[in-house]
Amino acid sequence: MIEDLFQLGAEFARREVAPDLQEWEDNQEIPRELHKAAAKQGLFGIGFREEVGGEGGGLAETVAASEGMMSEGASSGLLAGLFTHGIALPHIANHGSAELVDRYVRPTLAGDKIGSLAITEPDGGSDVAHLRTTAVRDGDEFVVNGSKTFITSGCRADFVTTAVRTGGPGAGGISLLVIDKDTPGFTVTRKLAKMGWHCSDTAELAFQDARVPATNLVGEENAAFIYIAEAFVTERIALAVQGYGTAARCLQLTADYCRQRATFGEPLIKRQVVRHKLVEMHRQVEAAKAYTHSVVAQYDREGTNPATIAGAALAKQTAVEACTWVVDQAVQLHGGTGYMHGTEVERHYRDARILPIGGGATEVMTDLAAKLLGLDR
Repeated sequence: MIEDLFQLGAEFARREVAPDLQEWEDNQEIPRELHKAAAKQGLFGIGFREEVGGEGGGLAETVAASEGMMSEGASSGLLAGLFTHGIALPHIANHGSAELVDRYVRPTLAGDKIGSLAITEPDGGSDVAHLRTTAVRDGDEFVVNGSKTFITSGCRADFVTTAVRTGGPGAGGISLLVIDKDTPGFTVTRKLAKMGWHCSDTAELAFQDARVPATNLVGEENAAFIYIAEAFVTERIALAVQGYGTAARCLQLTADYCRQRATFGEPLIKRQVVRHKLVEMHRQVEAAKAYTHSVVAQYDREGTNPATIAGAALAKQTAVEACTWVVDQAVQLHGGTGYMHGTEVERHYRDARILPIGGGATEVMTDLAAKLLGLDR
């Protein structure tokens, strides 16, 4: 089954993504039709229970489909924008009411809606426990005020799963509300220009006395910090997969280029220094992949616990650091060709820079791992 899902992802990328990806990069947007196509292919439902409209399977199945897509040139930016439901829906699917599941989870998995997740704030970064966006109960509604930034798919999203403060200070006062795009007082204030992930739109959001039905509360009030922590494990694994998946694709592209490119009368791959770089690229890819797969297997057995939270953080770090080095070497070995806009390794080089930042910066993740592993005292 895992191999079948890998091939499913690979075939989808070959047919639906690779021919048009540069156009989407230049237009800085993924067409909504691609969401419908991915849902029809069964890719959106992987990892979601059948009871909520998904295809079933665990994290390993989700990883396999992503690996397949990246093997055929789907970029990390494409995956981030197309599969934003992977961070927008888990809280609703696992803790939301049946009404919320019917209104948001099922249509999104069917490709009819696009969702996003809004946690990060302009002065908050990874510090979820101290977010400032407030939601004050007023009868059957919450009145939301505040702002969010760096929100993936925030411009295109039909709804935003939004972290808000409904209680006192600290982690114990955080809730999640699903906020529709057409809610009065909710605006997309800016589409943010980025170094990479050009096809994946990123937004700045503002809420000014936005009234949200109390029925849009996900799970229990003031309990969302735990929900967010649970979902962060799978998000960080997704970023790890994007890391070693990008590196693996760049290794493939670079090896092929070095076989074809001749200098001083022979192919580049005949030179020892080039072969040694390719071998080191391979080693780092395989080490990161094996480590991530071990954490994925542990998560599918045990779910969210201190060990899997720490493991996901360290798998992400291992994979994105491998990616950072591999994409740099890929551009170097492509020479001037690798520096040209529109070259695939150039895209991967730019896209890779967000991976040590997104989903929790490496420095924050390392400190979190230290606490979870008892290495902070």
